[in-house]
Amino acid sequence: MNIYKIDKIGELIHGNSYVGRGIVAGKTPAGKAAAAYFIMGRSANSRNRVFELTEEKELFTRPYDASKVQDPSLIIYAALRKSGDNLVFTNGDQTDTIVDGFESGKSFKEALESRCFEPDGPNFTPRISAVEYLGKADFCYELSILKSIDAEGSDCARFTFSYPGKAGLGHFIHTYVCDGNPIPTFQGEPERVEIPEDIDDFTKDLWENLDADNKISLYVRYTDPVSGEFEDRLINKYTD
Repeated sequence: MNIYKIDKIGELIHGNSYVGRGIVAGKTPAGKAAAAYFIMGRSANSRNRVFELTEEKELFTRPYDASKVQDPSLIIYAALRKSGDNLVFTNGDQTDTIVDGFESGKSFKEALESRCFEPDGPNFTPRISAVEYLGKADFCYELSILKSIDAEGSDCARFTFSYPGKAGLGHFIHTYVCDGNPIPTFQGEPERVEIPEDIDDFTKDLWENLDADNKISLYVRYTDPVSGEFEDRLINKYTD
């Protein structure tokens, strides 16, 4: 077993009907900061979503058909925001918790101590989060997962992973291992994935290998860590 193996992300997710929501953070071969976030859904409520960028280039989830929204509490949120040079992206409203924490002097880990997994038993969906500390060429990033410590949801296990940016390398964390009842949550360390130089190559590899029935939306951003200039790609399965 090669613990330092780097996989193409499409190979990791191909044929897996449900990995839930996923985050990728990493560095391109030429040194850009790569960030990606995708959502999947099984229920009508979960599938009734699109990604939308604001004028400030923050990413939000929005209902595709507002008349069909059943419970907005866990599906409508800011998925990507900036705090100074820091780029924060998560699978829930803990995005705001982290940004507010930074502004009050807390660290990424400290900000998330006030949060836990989602209250959607029996699945108890993990909260996954990432931050890229930009502003210099040798940037670093952190990933977090907050998950139930047992099948009853009696308490929260908290894991934070810190990485230096390494050319061509990224780390991938997702809420679920695969489909199931209840759905098994992500296990172990974030997976090592290849970050190609071309944003379109990475976007295509991700989108085309997510399950066709359950994929909903994908957002990818490549940022120059020094200037802050970026290019991005946004795909919604459901469009007008």
